[in-house]
Amino acid sequence: MLTHITFDADGLTLAGDLRVAGDGAPAVVLTGPFTGVKEQVTGLYAARLHERGITTLAFDHRGFGQSAGRRAHEDTQGKLADLRAATGVLAAHPAVDANRIGVVGICLGGGYAVRAAAADPRLRAVAGIAGAYNSPARFAAGDPDGYRQALVSFIERWDEELPAVAPGGAPAAMGGDEPFAYYGTERSAAEHWENRVTHGSLHSLMTFDALGAAPLLARTPLLVVHGRKDDYCSPELAEALFEQATGPKRLHWLDAGQHIDLYDAEPYVTQAVDETAEFLRSVLDGR
Repeated sequence: MLTHITFDADGLTLAGDLRVAGDGAPAVVLTGPFTGVKEQVTGLYAARLHERGITTLAFDHRGFGQSAGRRAHEDTQGKLADLRAATGVLAAHPAVDANRIGVVGICLGGGYAVRAAAADPRLRAVAGIAGAYNSPARFAAGDPDGYRQALVSFIERWDEELPAVAPGGAPAAMGGDEPFAYYGTERSAAEHWENRVTHGSLHSLMTFDALGAAPLLARTPLLVVHGRKDDYCSPELAEALFEQATGPKRLHWLDAGQHIDLYDAEPYVTQAVDETAEFLRSVLDGR
């Protein structure tokens, strides 16, 4: 059963959807794509994992959906604080065993999930699905001056907004036809999603180091599920994350042709959910 809840993070009220699978069932908090809301990708994965016996909490990060906070702005440290608060909600729930909580991230959420698990030992497992494992060092390596100039441009226009997606190659935070094919169509229809984001958000994306968290996971089990072809979240970075992780780990490749195939397309979502559910149960059930 789905229960709409609210909880506090840094004095902000966040909105979430809680699905309890039963007393003592493994539990996960979910975090998802850039600009996404809980009725889209995280909600789909939350529902599908719940069907497989896992308690799930999908929520709107600060500034997005039904949660409070500065609108349409990617706040890196704020989102990590949101995940800490959401983990606390699960840990305090009477049907949840606080020793059996993990985190699942899809797209940009994959990087946040890894960074959250690296800093919060309450998270006993982490799974990234089509994850964005951003690495400022790698972004800058090919063109250091260009990277620095991009940061300057984002800072100069920090408070200005641009569309999250746009058709026909028009300027957008997520440029190109593929993001528009999801967010610009009925595929992603959600009442509280907004097609806007700040330029400051792009600075956050370009400076967020998810890959660097891999060695900090210690013995936390890691699952990486990724499409072999992905033009938006690099398979090479997914492989680098896997290689640099220090604990028990699995890497599962899917033969998807597009990044957004893992948002809502079959058979890829079912394949990703099945692999993730089996991983979570094997780790959090102690099998």
